[in-house]
Amino acid sequence: MLKLPGLIDPHVHVREPGQTHKEDWDTATQAALAGGVTMILAMPNTKPPIFDAATLDLALAAAKQKARCDYAQFLGAGPDNADIAASLAPRAAGLKMYLDSTFGELRLDDMTLWTPHFQKFPKNAPMVMHSESRTMAAAILFAAIYDRPIHIAHVSLKEEILLIKAAKERGIKVTCEVCPQHLFLVSPSPNSKGIGGGSRKGRLEVRPRLADQKDVDALWANLDVIDCFATDHAPHTLEEKDSENPPPGFPGLETLLPLLLTAANDGRLTMDDIIQKSVTNPRRIFNLPEQPETWVEVDENAAFEIKAAEQFTRCGWTPFEGWKVKGKVRKVVLRGRTVFDDGKILAEAGYGRNVRV
Repeated sequence: MLKLPGLIDPHVHVREPGQTHKEDWDTATQAALAGGVTMILAMPNTKPPIFDAATLDLALAAAKQKARCDYAQFLGAGPDNADIAASLAPRAAGLKMYLDSTFGELRLDDMTLWTPHFQKFPKNAPMVMHSESRTMAAAILFAAIYDRPIHIAHVSLKEEILLIKAAKERGIKVTCEVCPQHLFLVSPSPNSKGIGGGSRKGRLEVRPRLADQKDVDALWANLDVIDCFATDHAPHTLEEKDSENPPPGFPGLETLLPLLLTAANDGRLTMDDIIQKSVTNPRRIFNLPEQPETWVEVDENAAFEIKAAEQFTRCGWTPFEGWKVKGKVRKVVLRGRTVFDDGKILAEAGYGRNVRV
């Protein structure tokens, strides 16, 4: 039995408030524990989005009541909340800036709206960018201009990882994460039918989009540049994914560790890589406390098939349906208490702690 520290996932869409038919703090944190994840950082693009004191209180109240693993909640950067966000920084996981498409109060239409956040958000507090290609390059320029650390979410392209590498070599304060879907899946051919056990192409919809093989190869070739593994767990129901207008996003909390352990078994990763990018680096980058008496026991020789029907996420599907993997989570201990044991969640709702309190 392999013993690992509890994993940290710094990029999770809990869907509460506003879309609890997809997921909520209860089901998301059950899925986390089943996947060996003992701490999650929740994204702010909920309905309503988390962008001021009232909405932060709303999300944290739900988490306090329902969460079964430890957590923190991100604030979203909007066009006119720079002062408010800065004042709330100690209570938040960090600030999330959506530099590409998003909606409502979190829409940042041009770079002049970025400036107040770079000027005012505390430099010792995490600042995460949803940015792709050219907006990512612009975010790195802002980091250089304002001499503050930034973290790039879900890197997926060769051009992105090479630019981040160059920025790091020049001392720019940038870190980054990569998601399993961008390491293990490639952009489908035009006549592909789909993934996740279905024939509908809506199940292929994710942002950033699945990339070409050259991009996947570039991520693997530059593992030393990648600071964190993160799922971007973004659940939608099967009905939504198979509809005429499918929303982008994949669930991922329960498949992260088995996929990484399988890659380690295949010689593509080391156990040190997994611990560094799923525990050590997230803790450092996001200023997270250690979790005492917390560990995960994995049967590293257990081979099994990924099945959505056996998962705890509410969305009811996975893009990795039917994948053969090796390394099954058997037991999770959080703060001295067994919270998951051989397929059963033992932590009650509300056992999770807000790590920013």
